[in-house]
Amino acid sequence: MTIPEFRRIIVSYYEEAGRVFPWRANTSPWGVMVSEFMLQQTQTDRVIPYWERWLSLWPSPADLAAAPLEVVLREWSGLGYNRRARYLKECARLITEKHGAKVPATPEQLLPLPGIGRYTAGAIACFAYNYPAVFIETNIRAVLIHFFFQNRESVQDDELLPLLEASLDRGKPRLWYYALMDYGAALKKTTVNPNRRSAHYTRQSPFEGSFRQLRGRLIRALVSQGPAPAADLQSRSGIDPEDFYRVLETLERESLVSEDGGVYRIAD
Repeated sequence: MTIPEFRRIIVSYYEEAGRVFPWRANTSPWGVMVSEFMLQQTQTDRVIPYWERWLSLWPSPADLAAAPLEVVLREWSGLGYNRRARYLKECARLITEKHGAKVPATPEQLLPLPGIGRYTAGAIACFAYNYPAVFIETNIRAVLIHFFFQNRESVQDDELLPLLEASLDRGKPRLWYYALMDYGAALKKTTVNPNRRSAHYTRQSPFEGSFRQLRGRLIRALVSQGPAPAADLQSRSGIDPEDFYRVLETLERESLVSEDGGVYRIAD
């Protein structure tokens, strides 16, 4: 498989069956940043109504920065991984204070912001500003392994990145990555997931009964019914006492929950 052949296949598929999402129609940098935080480990169809509501409530970084964390977490409820909401709000504050309320345009400028790793920095720069970043995620990984490593196991991302670099359409990087991601999403519905042959592949642990689920239950108990002493909060959430205090300690450490005079609340 040559790089030109690979490009033709991917682009042809996108022209015929590319997906439509509101954050692709509206590529405002802030809208793109919100979408990338929400899409982390969350299915696209679930994200759409959240994204639309958030952009109506907080159409700029300054709007989100000024919002109480309790309200932010309430609007986030149902997406999971509440740390993402905290990180996004902190990003909004830093963008407002240090970047003139404008989302930074390059991966290097984005990486220092909280909750942003190499993929997210590259994706925001690319989708918001058409910046030719090189980044990889699950759908992109699946496409590259499918076409270039058909008979290999334990494929390293370091082997895939040069192929991404070589195939990148530097004139239209945004559309090229849309096409790669859409092909990968379709591929995983029609064949055995190529990512199983990645050295980085891990199965996500079940959500039911997980520590992640317990964190969500405690946060929901606070945002739905307000501050409470630990004993009342434990009763509200229905979490086993031993697990409850582990969860509470973790949320305090992450500055999602704070304590004042024995009463726990969503942190300011």
